[in-house]
Amino acid sequence: MKQPLDPATARRRFATVTFLFWLPVGLYLPAQVLLLTERGLSLAAVAGLYAVYSVTVAVMELPTGGLSDVVGRRAVLAAAGLLNVCALTALALGTTLWALAAAMLLMGAGRALSSGPAEAWYVDTVQAHSGTDAELRTGLARGGTACAAALAAGTLAGGVLPLLLGTGSGAGTRLARATDGLVVPLSVPGLLAAAVSALYVVHVLSALPEPPRPAATLRSVLGGVPATVADGTRLAVREPLLRRVLLTAAAAGAALATVELLTPGRAAVLTGAPESGAVLFAALACAGFLCTAAGSHGAPLVARWTGGSERAALASLAVSGSGLLLLGVTAAWNGTAAAVLAACAYGLVYLGLGAAGPNENDLLHRRVDGSVRATALSVQSLALQSAGALAGLVAGTLPAGPLPWLVGAVALLAGAALWAGRTSPVPAATP
Repeated sequence: MKQPLDPATARRRFATVTFLFWLPVGLYLPAQVLLLTERGLSLAAVAGLYAVYSVTVAVMELPTGGLSDVVGRRAVLAAAGLLNVCALTALALGTTLWALAAAMLLMGAGRALSSGPAEAWYVDTVQAHSGTDAELRTGLARGGTACAAALAAGTLAGGVLPLLLGTGSGAGTRLARATDGLVVPLSVPGLLAAAVSALYVVHVLSALPEPPRPAATLRSVLGGVPATVADGTRLAVREPLLRRVLLTAAAAGAALATVELLTPGRAAVLTGAPESGAVLFAALACAGFLCTAAGSHGAPLVARWTGGSERAALASLAVSGSGLLLLGVTAAWNGTAAAVLAACAYGLVYLGLGAAGPNENDLLHRRVDGSVRATALSVQSLALQSAGALAGLVAGTLPAGPLPWLVGAVALLAGAALWAGRTSPVPAATP
């Protein structure tokens, strides 16, 4: 039997596979809505397509986490990559509503399959090499940094590439004519994203070795997945420390949904026009990803400064909540000073969330074992998404001004309060 990878190698491979998964997301996001409307879809139809994606992720989140715990991490990650290749290709080339809806369904399934297995693989590998007391925080931080860096790089490339093709000596027109209109400048980022997803599959299959598992049969999968989902969910809900991690994830989801919903309109107000507001929002989104990368990279340092993961989560969430509170305050007036303060506050939100994530997950992985690890991560992801959807609905119904921003700020500060005074030793994982 081969020896498990050493922690340094596992960290590098985990960061690489994380970067390759999220780079396609950054590539297709900036142009996707514009491409769909150029294909003739109304905004209502576009919203419906994204609802297909969201519902698919929510429905499949827990079963796919359980599937990873039963059949292994690598197979599930490779399946997620293959689904994304198909989905991104269909989104880039599709011209009918039904084809695009099928693409969103595939993308939602790929997102659900990918939620947790890579991180679970990293923790399993490190603990197999160095024991259950192995240091995890650095690798988790590198994964968060890789995710944010990929989104930042992808967003810039995905936003600039159609512009270059559309204005480059008729290159976009020749491209559309050569492909009978299927490939236009706005569809190129999606096709590039599909190619990166294919590279992701190759990397997963070649660089993520797993210890041998019992051969999975249809009967073992059908019986094992529901039992694993039930065990993981029960542990996450009943264990006090894990319950705090889940509630913190919900607070982060509420904050992110609030910021993503309200920032585009605020940017348009500050610049005076929707078009210039869209440019400002794109720049802010890229800056937010970079701040998340910086916060995640510094998460181990924050833990050392504060004396542990629990205090680091408290400090990081307090910084993020303060930034969101400042965003709400600056929404009361316009001008250069308000814009500068709002930009700084925006950065604080993402910097704090980036630093909080690895420390929270360090606590989570020390409390669960490999049999339900991916399931616990799926429960965490579901908490974030569900709270985000609810917060978005609440913030969207409130009158314009500072009040809607308080939805996310209050949630984040409440999440920080969960960790106040919590410095007890983390109990060992219970099989």
